[in-house]
Amino acid sequence: MGTEEGWWLLLCVALSGAADTAERQWRAVDVALDCFLVEEGRHRGGFASKENMVKALLVLRQVPVLDDGSLEGFTDFQLGMMAKDNPAVVTFEASVNLVQIPDAKALLHADCSGKEVTCEISRYFLQARQEATIETAAWFITNVQVSGGGPSVSIVMKMLGNAENGVVLHPTLKLPLGLQGTVQTAVEFQVTTRTPSLNFLLGSSASLHCGFSMAPDLDLTSVVWRLQHKGSGQLVYSWTAGQGQVKREGATLEPEQHLTAGDASLTLPSLTVKDEGAYICQISTSLYQAQQIIQLHIQASPKVRLSLANEVLPPTLICSIAGYYPLDVTVTWTREELSGAPVPVSGAFFSSLRLSSAGTYSTSSSLTAEPGSAGATYTCQVTHVSLDEPLRASTWVSPPEQKTAAFGVLFASSLFLLALLYLGLQRWQATSPKVCQDSEALWAATLLPQSKKKE
Repeated sequence: MGTEEGWWLLLCVALSGAADTAERQWRAVDVALDCFLVEEGRHRGGFASKENMVKALLVLRQVPVLDDGSLEGFTDFQLGMMAKDNPAVVTFEASVNLVQIPDAKALLHADCSGKEVTCEISRYFLQARQEATIETAAWFITNVQVSGGGPSVSIVMKMLGNAENGVVLHPTLKLPLGLQGTVQTAVEFQVTTRTPSLNFLLGSSASLHCGFSMAPDLDLTSVVWRLQHKGSGQLVYSWTAGQGQVKREGATLEPEQHLTAGDASLTLPSLTVKDEGAYICQISTSLYQAQQIIQLHIQASPKVRLSLANEVLPPTLICSIAGYYPLDVTVTWTREELSGAPVPVSGAFFSSLRLSSAGTYSTSSSLTAEPGSAGATYTCQVTHVSLDEPLRASTWVSPPEQKTAAFGVLFASSLFLLALLYLGLQRWQATSPKVCQDSEALWAATLLPQSKKKE
């Protein structure tokens, strides 16, 4: 077992054996991350390709972490043996005295909880050089992502020391090394999000988290939120020097007192399908710029209704699925006889897709039922990403015998009614001659003149 693996094992043992009842307090610990160093030109965020990458190690020194008792027995990270065991690994030491790393605990526990941490370090180039001495300085940006919906953080580090004092240089990077053979840096700026990916229902409100921390000598100059979706981008909200500009109706940024304290979260009310996409939170200071990307997914749950389209043998069942988003939906059918188990049924076909004005989809699945001699229960099951569990709708389809008997009763009733009508007609015809004669005599008595009546 190598020195690095042994250190992680000791850390996990210390975390798992901690007391649950310990008093919570802040404690400074070292956070070590396996990274890759990317050397390929200017870079301001996002993960680069794996070309020209070398293994690297980032050690964030003495990061304040809220201890719940899980850090008992935890020791500082030792670099001496690791440098000898892995001379090809570039090691960065970074002090965090000037900024806060709010999600350090998630980074510290990632390996022990089975999550993967992606870490890339690359050169960072300033937008504008302000001093002549800045030419001899070097900066790096580190992008860290915890899998499984964990936090994402971008860290800007400034190298300490320079190559003019006769110090030992790294053989390939040509960077000055410290006494332990590490690149000494200080974190001066970081931008983080606790929620890189979010799912919200259509019509609800969403809060997109974006936080930052900067060195005391830096000034916040702007906060910009942009939406990128399907190859097109648009401005959502921008803040510059105390002035906010709203491009998406209802969008709000945190109050300015929260903003100056490092909270640049965005709130979006009454979500529509058009709000879906990648939101870029870009924070700019007087010297640095970094960003985080939050993927916002809009969902709408389907409504399911099962109906019998006709009772003519063979009967047709229609399962209507309405008002869902996104597009992908799975519909399955089962058939269950009395005292039997559900059996999957094939042969269903879909209607054409319909799109509503709200951007949601509707469709229907039709199936020809075969109830058999005893009848059967048919179930339509709909699976969609917006549902915690599938929706089901069931109906009973009667056997053909029952349908024939019902038809026979209806037919006999119809014959009975026809017979009654026939008998009534015959009776009316039998009495109709006398009625007609009486009517004619009354008519004649009314119309003839008196003289004719006397004759």
